[in-house]
Amino acid sequence: MSNQKLAQIKTAGFILKPNDPEIKTLYERIKAQFESRGISVILADRSAEMIGLKGIPFKDMCEKSDFLVSLGGDGTLLSLVRRSHGYNKPVVGINAGNLGFLADVTIDDVELFLEQLIRDEYRIDERMMIEGYIQRKNGQKEPFFAFNDVVITRPVVSRMATIYASIDGERFNTYKGDGLIIATPTGSTAYSLASGGPVMYPLTQALIMTPIMAHSLTQRPLVVPADFTIELSSPEERIIAVIDGQDDYEMVPEDILVIMGAKRGAKLLHRKERNYFSVLREKLSWGDEN
Repeated sequence: MSNQKLAQIKTAGFILKPNDPEIKTLYERIKAQFESRGISVILADRSAEMIGLKGIPFKDMCEKSDFLVSLGGDGTLLSLVRRSHGYNKPVVGINAGNLGFLADVTIDDVELFLEQLIRDEYRIDERMMIEGYIQRKNGQKEPFFAFNDVVITRPVVSRMATIYASIDGERFNTYKGDGLIIATPTGSTAYSLASGGPVMYPLTQALIMTPIMAHSLTQRPLVVPADFTIELSSPEERIIAVIDGQDDYEMVPEDILVIMGAKRGAKLLHRKERNYFSVLREKLSWGDEN
């Protein structure tokens, strides 16, 4: 567990769930709660434009904020973590719907969260991220970061994907099926879990390789250390790499998808009493009596 604390708690930078202008009322209510505690609120320009307000560029918001806030669901938080990675600012998710794995402060908990924040009763977890790039056959590199997972898959349902996989330069497997997921421990409870992958404690440092609907019973999820470098390619005319379910990269033969653990993780700001296993029990219905 990290003992990190915020240097100061004066300014919070917000982004809002996209394509949801009705969130304006909720945002203004939460903004007032922050300001009543002496915390000024700044809003990123895209979110501000969506609800008819004035904001500032995302880069400026990250630089001027002591911590960042996503108001929406896990997808909104995923986007914020990935886009703000270079600024090294802690991120907290306020969930506008049901309890999420990541955005775990509910609307009703905002007042309590702020009280605890002022009293230094919180914690900052550093979660592993993926750093990677597409090595194009012309030598060009297209870099990216991922918080949950990277999925390499076929673009059409009717075709099977063939994926060549190497670790630290040594070819070790050929996956045939619907694709392959490379997940972080945080992402282990997302698409990887739905595809039969293991649940991993989110502060673990590892990469999870989970086949999607493999065409062989011998293919099983594989967990490798975070400092390994994974290289994936395909002989298919067209294959797609999907980053956190949000950004797509089209690949052709001779393109290589390179994945490794990022040198610096993401900082998630949580209420001190937040317990990961309680979230698992609630979200996955573990221990329920039938």
